[in-house]
Amino acid sequence: MQNYLIKNISIVNEGATLSGDVLIKNGRIERIAANIQPTFFVTEINGEGLHLLPGAIDDQVHFREPGLTHKATIYTEAKAAVAGGITSFMEMPNTIPPAFTQELLENKYNIASQTSLANYSFYMGTSNTNADEVLKTNDKKKQVCGIKIFMGSSTGNLLVDNYLTLDKLFCESELLIATHCEDEKIIKENLARARQENRPLTAADHPIIRNEDACFESSFAAVQFAKKYNSRLHVFHLSTEKEMRLFTNMMPLEQKRITAEVCVHHLHFTSDDYAKLGNLIKCNPAIKAPHNREALWEALLDDRLDLIATDHAPHTWEEKNEPYETAHAGLPLVQHSLLLMLHYVKQGKISLEKAVDKMSHSVARCFQVADRGFIREGYYADLTIVDLDGTVTVKKENILYKCGWSPLEGFTFPAAIKSTFVNGHLVYGNGAFDESQKGQRLLFKR
Repeated sequence: MQNYLIKNISIVNEGATLSGDVLIKNGRIERIAANIQPTFFVTEINGEGLHLLPGAIDDQVHFREPGLTHKATIYTEAKAAVAGGITSFMEMPNTIPPAFTQELLENKYNIASQTSLANYSFYMGTSNTNADEVLKTNDKKKQVCGIKIFMGSSTGNLLVDNYLTLDKLFCESELLIATHCEDEKIIKENLARARQENRPLTAADHPIIRNEDACFESSFAAVQFAKKYNSRLHVFHLSTEKEMRLFTNMMPLEQKRITAEVCVHHLHFTSDDYAKLGNLIKCNPAIKAPHNREALWEALLDDRLDLIATDHAPHTWEEKNEPYETAHAGLPLVQHSLLLMLHYVKQGKISLEKAVDKMSHSVARCFQVADRGFIREGYYADLTIVDLDGTVTVKKENILYKCGWSPLEGFTFPAAIKSTFVNGHLVYGNGAFDESQKGQRLLFKR
């Protein structure tokens, strides 16, 4: 393995930015100091004028393999991720077949071990009928990121709305329980009401059908289950002002049993954007009225929201351009999420140190990821070098998602990803990839 010395770079880590050198040896961070003089051969990288960040960890992505590989594969989307400064991901179980058994779950790990350029973990999937199989994952709590419960509508039989099943899972799971929270009954009632208007529905109807009440009632139910059993609950992609009442900033993240996540698209878009983008920003939970976005930003900055993710969910251009009711829900974002947050850093909306905390440190703390998420001696060298004076415009020719499109097409970011290291391997640098080494399975200190 090649060793590296990154010289004279601004190191952003654990709430501070300091200038120094970082020595990488055998895949890990060997030393952090000023003016390091290595005693072995290294490749030197000049970091003057650049910033070194811990690689982002995205705890919520859909990479579509197996079974939906016309949309994406673990290889294509992990490649897009590392080009965007994301060095590790945690992927959802709603593939075909869904990851409803231990064998199917391990199959996904096998695919990733052969194809993923980023580090990886996969959630165990739940249904109304597989609770006993899910609970076998207790024996793998150091090897699996968590179990995923769709408490809102999804495809196939992934919706878990049987309260006996939910009660059993919240009572007996020793792993983090991650939830998609939308109330199915409320959504169906809203959809029936909208259809009674006898007009074609459009994407602008999406936040009315999947409204604030649908989100709040489901999130409230998840929180009540978690409080009943002191379960470890993590609520995905929160999207409403109302839900912010359910979460606290009165204790350090490590002490929280209930944690909360926001996704970049809910921080960036509002319902005003449906007029221009239509189904391209149709996602579940829906992008909603502007006051919700402002509430999410407030909660992110005061630590009621613990971390930032993408819910990267690619679909083909044809699938997104169907009529509203049949158009697929989800946005591809994993290549551009860090750049989008750097845009808000440059705008003064969030500090660089806070953005790093929410995309790296806090994800590692939340999931108890072993030896990653920080720039620390002895930790894996999962790192990204960014140029805060660079620019990148999203164009079809530089989009790496297999689906080939982005809702951010035409947007110019006031920063650029220069290099990404995964386990000390320079997998991406100045627009080129070195695919000679693959990522590793994430491990957890539980």
